[in-house]
Amino acid sequence: MRRRPQPTRTRLTRAVAWAASLLLAFVLAPAAVYPTEARADNPIVQHVYTADPAPLVHDGRVYLYTGHDEDNSTNYTMKEWRVWSSADMVNWTDHGSPLSVASFSWASANAWAGQVVGRNGKFYWYVPTTERATGRMAIGVAVSDSPTGPFRDALGHPLVGNGEIDPTVFIDDDGQAYLYWGNPNLWYVRLNADMISYSGSPAKIPLTTAGFGTRTGDPNRPTLFEEGPWVYKRGGLYYIVYAAKCCSEFIAYSTAPGPTGPWTYRGTIMPTQGSSFTNHPGIVDFKGNSYFFYHNGALPGGSGYTRSVGVEKFSYNPDGTIPTINMTSTGAPQVGTLDPYIRQEAETIAWESGIETEPSSEGGRNVGYTENGDYIKVKGVAFGAGPSSFTARVASATGGSAIELRLGGPNGTVVGRCGVPNTGGWQTWTTVSCPVGGATGTQDLYLRFVGGSGYLVNADWWRFTAGAPTALPGRPGGSPRERGGFPRLAP
Repeated sequence: MRRRPQPTRTRLTRAVAWAASLLLAFVLAPAAVYPTEARADNPIVQHVYTADPAPLVHDGRVYLYTGHDEDNSTNYTMKEWRVWSSADMVNWTDHGSPLSVASFSWASANAWAGQVVGRNGKFYWYVPTTERATGRMAIGVAVSDSPTGPFRDALGHPLVGNGEIDPTVFIDDDGQAYLYWGNPNLWYVRLNADMISYSGSPAKIPLTTAGFGTRTGDPNRPTLFEEGPWVYKRGGLYYIVYAAKCCSEFIAYSTAPGPTGPWTYRGTIMPTQGSSFTNHPGIVDFKGNSYFFYHNGALPGGSGYTRSVGVEKFSYNPDGTIPTINMTSTGAPQVGTLDPYIRQEAETIAWESGIETEPSSEGGRNVGYTENGDYIKVKGVAFGAGPSSFTARVASATGGSAIELRLGGPNGTVVGRCGVPNTGGWQTWTTVSCPVGGATGTQDLYLRFVGGSGYLVNADWWRFTAGAPTALPGRPGGSPRERGGFPRLAP
């Protein structure tokens, strides 16, 4: 049985989100910063609320682990964690939720900010959640053979629990792993090589004003450290980046000569901004560039409890310090291009309007709940000399719908149109193909779903076939619409 999308995630709010993103771009970034290359659309996920980003680079992709704020949340209503990945920093694939509160038999609520690290061919996800027996927050650890899961509880009980939150893990050059967490304190413990046990006892990192800055107005919290630590090493220097001074929070950082200190406060990375009173950092290097992940409340209905993840590219200063980074709606530049001549998952998206995703009966996920005019935007598609045809794996419980292939915008030039028949069900899959003409060079591609009322098409994957564009009737040089459109082909 098909569920209806939540009211806050309708096509209307998607249209508002698009308009809001354009307005945010105008307000936050001067005209001089707009490049000609494709850039990420911030927030990088629009069909669900996301929070607490934790990036991981593995095998040529960035995997992004987030929390999921439920629609209409008013108090951190979070039941699961989500995974996304990208090879180019602008087109993100939705891998769904391979871990939830229900994955831990000992947990009762709260899928809050965690992090994944890889070691010895396995992936370990450290998360804070509420321990059923005590009602306090504890840190659990789940393990998987794949960065996209499924993940399972590695222990059957918390790894560590003292009522504090926001774990981050760092593996030093000598192989020693450290788990850090905390709010209001900052704790660490040395993990064993198995990554699911530790040596010694948890210890507090001294929160001094020299190490973490001075907070005013709160005698119980003399330093700026609040929560959300993110620890890494670069050029022999150790960095701890964290949410500072509640509320509203900004992102600050400190550095040290060793993984446990002594720390020196270095200042602000991201000032308070973005319609959320919390923030959460994640920093990685990928394909020769440095990236800063964060969250805000930029989507319609957004707030400190319904947040959205964004990303910015940055460069370290020559002395290793981090510059001030502001939120934008333009995001990071695309790294390379997207190859349309190999299978691309339909849930690989730079921007969307109106769609949802769900588990596919053929594995992975599919795009669904599409209605007339909904679309998916894919950035920086390298068509080259041009394709001859387009193929997609689709399902539908209705007839008379189609996928339009447009360039430059959701109402841009039509270069192909694939009819989608009634396949007998929303998870009854078939393959459709149609001719393509006029798609050359590197352009943004829009897959626009059209038809009657109600839900139209589920899409699992797509690809183009290279070759001379199909000769189409009509005058040369006109757009496909001017040439009479494209015929629907039977699957």
